[in-house]
Amino acid sequence: MPDKWEYPWFAAWDLAFHMIPFAHVDPHFAKHQLNLLMREWYMHPNGQIPAYEWNFSDVNPPVHAWACWRVYKLTGTRGNRDRTFLARTFQKLLLNFTWWVNRKDPRGNNLFAGGFLGLDNIGVFDRSKDLPIGGSLAQADGTAWMAFYCSTMLAMALELAEFQPEYEDIASKFFEHFVSIVDAMNALGGDGLWHEEDGFYYDQYLPPDGPPQPLRVRSMVGIIPLFAVEFIDEDRLDQLPGFAKRTRWFLKNRPDLAKQISYVSNDGKSTGQHLLAIPSRERLERVLRYVFDEAEFLSPYGIRSLSKAHAEHPFVMETGAEKHSVGYVPGESDSFMFGGNSNWRGPVWFPLNYLLIEALERYHHFYGDGFTMEYPRGSGTRLTLKAIADDLSQRLNHLFLPDPQTGRRPTHGDDARYASDPHWKDLVLFYEYFHGDTGQGLGASHQTGWTALTARLLEKHSE
Repeated sequence: MPDKWEYPWFAAWDLAFHMIPFAHVDPHFAKHQLNLLMREWYMHPNGQIPAYEWNFSDVNPPVHAWACWRVYKLTGTRGNRDRTFLARTFQKLLLNFTWWVNRKDPRGNNLFAGGFLGLDNIGVFDRSKDLPIGGSLAQADGTAWMAFYCSTMLAMALELAEFQPEYEDIASKFFEHFVSIVDAMNALGGDGLWHEEDGFYYDQYLPPDGPPQPLRVRSMVGIIPLFAVEFIDEDRLDQLPGFAKRTRWFLKNRPDLAKQISYVSNDGKSTGQHLLAIPSRERLERVLRYVFDEAEFLSPYGIRSLSKAHAEHPFVMETGAEKHSVGYVPGESDSFMFGGNSNWRGPVWFPLNYLLIEALERYHHFYGDGFTMEYPRGSGTRLTLKAIADDLSQRLNHLFLPDPQTGRRPTHGDDARYASDPHWKDLVLFYEYFHGDTGQGLGASHQTGWTALTARLLEKHSE
C-alpha cells in the first residue's frame, strides 16, 4: 500500500491497480513495481504470486497481466513502447497462469475456484476456507477472471508476435484456452454457470453427491464475467500467418466451440473483427438490465457490489440446522467474515467499477452505436454503451467533487468541516469503498491506491 501512515504492507491486486494512475507520475516506478512481485525473491517457484504480507499463500484476483498490459500501453505511443518490459513480464506471467490452471481448476473442466478472490464477504460462505457443508464451489468470478487473464495474455502475445513470430504459437494457445473457458462457463452441463431463468451468472455449489446448485445471489460475482473483452481483427490475422492459420482451422473444425465467438463487419463487405467475450449479445443485454437498474446495482455513485434487491429479499440457504444468508448492506459490514472490516455486500468499490467501464467501452467498439440500452432502467432513455460508460465515470468522479451550492463532497458524508472549514475543505480522502446509497467513504480512509483510479476517469472526461 502506498500510505505508510495507515497501511505499511502490500497486497498484490491492490498494487496492480495502483500502478495505473502511477504510470502517469513515474512510468519507470510503475513498471518496476509490477515486475518486482514476479521476481525470484517474491514469486514462488511454482508460479504463485504472493497475495499479501500476512498470508502469501492466499489468492487475489489475477489482474497482474492486465496491469502490465495497461502500463505498457499508457507509457508510450504505438511503435515507441517498452517491448522489453512487456516480454519480461509476459514470460513470468506464463508461470503464474500455469499455477492457476493447475491449482484452481480441480476437476479439469475449465470451471475455476480460487477462494475469496479479494471479495471478502460477498459469498454465502467464507470462500477462502473449506465449505462447512462439504463439497466445493465452481466460482463465476474465478472462472471469469481466468478468461480475463487468458484474453489479456492473448493480447500481449499478439503484440510481441508482430516482431517475434515465435510468440504466435503461445498466442494460439491462449486463444483456444479462452474459448474453452467461455464454453465451460456458458454451456458445461447445459448452461454452465449461466442461469437462464434469472439471466445472470452465479456461483454453483457442487455437493459431494447430487447435481450442482446455483447460489442465486445477484452480486459483482455475476458481473465480472463481462470484463473479459478482446478483439481479433481480420487485418491483423493477415500480418500473423502462423496464428491466422491455426485460428481459422479452429473456427472451421471446432464449431462446437467457435459458436462462442462473434464476428462483425461494419459494412458487411470489408474485413471485420472477431469478438472474444464470455456473454453473447443477448446474455450481455440481460445482465446489463440488472446492472443499469437503480433498484438493483446502479447507485448515484457507481455500481454496487450486491444488488439492492437483496435488502427486502436476502438470499437464504439452509443446510441442516444451519442457515446461511446474504442481504444488502450498503455501509459497513454486519458480518464478522474476514474480521468484519471490509464489506462487499452493497458498497461501491472503485477497481471493479473501473474494469466494468473499460469493458463497456470495448463492447461499444465492437457493437457500435446500434447497441443501446435503457439507462437507467425504466427511464425510457436509451443510450449507447459508450455514453453509459461515460455516465458511470461521472458518477464515480462525483464522489470527490464539491457540490456548487453546499461545498459538500459525498465521500465526506455530513462532516461540515470538509464542506466549509477553510483548513479542511480541500483535504480529499480516498477511501477504500463507498456507501452504496449515499457515497460516503468507508473502510480505510487513505486508500490512495486503487481509488486514485478516479484520476484516470477525470482525465478521460476532460479530454
